[in-house]
Amino acid sequence: MNNFIFENTTKVYFGAGCVKEYLACLVKGYGDNVMLAYGRGSVKKNGIYDEVTDILKAAGKNIIEFSGIMANPTYAKVLEGAKLAKEQNVSLILGVGGGSVMDCCKAVSIAARYEGDVWADFWARPGIFAFDPLPLGVIVTAAGTGSECNGGAVITNEEFKVKTGRDYPKCNPKFALLDPEYTYSVPEFQMVSGGFDILSHIMEIYFSEPDGDNVSDDIAEALMKNVIRNLRAAIANPQDYTARSNLMWDAVMAENRIIKLGKRTDFECHQMEHQLGAYIDCNHGAGLAVLQPVYYRHIYKNGLAKFKRFAVNIWGISPDGKTDEEIAGSGVEALADFIREIGLPATLRELGADTDTDLKMIADSCTIVPGSYKKMTHEEILGIFKECL
Repeated sequence: MNNFIFENTTKVYFGAGCVKEYLACLVKGYGDNVMLAYGRGSVKKNGIYDEVTDILKAAGKNIIEFSGIMANPTYAKVLEGAKLAKEQNVSLILGVGGGSVMDCCKAVSIAARYEGDVWADFWARPGIFAFDPLPLGVIVTAAGTGSECNGGAVITNEEFKVKTGRDYPKCNPKFALLDPEYTYSVPEFQMVSGGFDILSHIMEIYFSEPDGDNVSDDIAEALMKNVIRNLRAAIANPQDYTARSNLMWDAVMAENRIIKLGKRTDFECHQMEHQLGAYIDCNHGAGLAVLQPVYYRHIYKNGLAKFKRFAVNIWGISPDGKTDEEIAGSGVEALADFIREIGLPATLRELGADTDTDLKMIADSCTIVPGSYKKMTHEEILGIFKECL
């Protein structure tokens, strides 16, 4: 394994009833003014909002509401939240929602304590902290991004048409409350796309060097099989607590930095999807589902040993009578079959793209990241987009 340094400062409270049990104690250590951040109202429909606000009021907290966080949070929304936090002297941000809410809150936690150009100094390039971000706690309502146990935040700058992420350990939530029952009311498409995002995170770590025997790859294989099995179970029964709790912890394990240890990682496909999202505002997990099989058809021959292992160990493909290339290719096709099975889209048209979408502009805007088994070019990325259309 490669050398690494490991850190994760988020304290996790997991299980049914954890919000009722722990939230009041957790907010005691902060000042009176709590910013309650959430999306576009689903938490009010499913009762989570009432439960959380009742606990905060009973704890003597003043609630400053920051609502309307969108699926792909924008830099403008970040600045709106930072302005509110400064004006109201907020001492703690409490994000209630899925990955978009958590990502937006992390960016707000920086912008609320920084007087410079947050985008230029922390997203356009890696930032340097001479201050502590505003403290953040999260209550997770959808399994997917794993944002609850890292400092990562993906933000869209609408002016520049750039969607990008940074991971700052200082932005790790101080605490994360994970009640699997809170995910029951998530619509099936959102649940499935979030589940595929989990699988995608794991695959993009797994399909990278080193390829020799290492703990990270062994854990990744167990997690991938767990996601596949439990996503099927959750589709069959949306209130299967075992399936929902496993998916919730799979999301954390995919992005709490543990399986990244000693790995190069290949997040090229995520970069491609981010830029698609910046231009056509598509669902993140669905965009990955469209891109991932096509991307892997382009690179699997360059990482033959790992893709063969994926086919045999994850999908149970028999190697008998097949070449290594045939086995590896079968694994990629098994992934594509699974995407169709769980009802995710297979084309960019299904995401809102059409013949008028400037795929070349989007491809040219993609960052070429290291880690892939095959060095990408903007021309090849454009070819992948065209194949996906």
